[in-house]
Amino acid sequence: MHNLNIVLVEPQIPQNTGNISRTCAVTGARLHLVRPLGFEVSDKHLKRAGLDYWDKLDITYYDNLEDFFMKNRDGHFFYFTTKGLHVHSEAEYPDNSFLVFGREDKGLPEELLHDNPENCVRIPMRNELRSLNLSNSVAIAVYEVLRQWDYPDLSREGKLTKYEW
Repeated sequence: MHNLNIVLVEPQIPQNTGNISRTCAVTGARLHLVRPLGFEVSDKHLKRAGLDYWDKLDITYYDNLEDFFMKNRDGHFFYFTTKGLHVHSEAEYPDNSFLVFGREDKGLPEELLHDNPENCVRIPMRNELRSLNLSNSVAIAVYEVLRQWDYPDLSREGKLTKYEW
């Protein structure tokens, strides 16, 4: 059993968190939300984006970043940032990896990035543009890790509803 963890530090946009929740549910990744959140968890936009997968989601809440790190000392942390020194697909993600993403408008605290330069990764993109959407970035990251792990516990084949292959 592989453990993949997605960490959102102070997410601000409920639709992004809802989309990320759905990605976590369909891939088996655990979701960690670090407060303060820019929305209420009961927000209709959050629920709409996650659709009917809320009961399939493994989610943990933390009061702040310090609380998160105190409760997750044994993980392998990768900080996804436009300021990263390494390409995300060149990193090797061991079991119990934590993919950490910052808030949509500010990213992760620079002190955290400065103190962990070897674990700061970047999804390549054009320099003149600010960043990818948070939920898209999480999806790219999750599927890179799962690709490296050979997609454990995930179905590789679909089936038609009206026909046989």
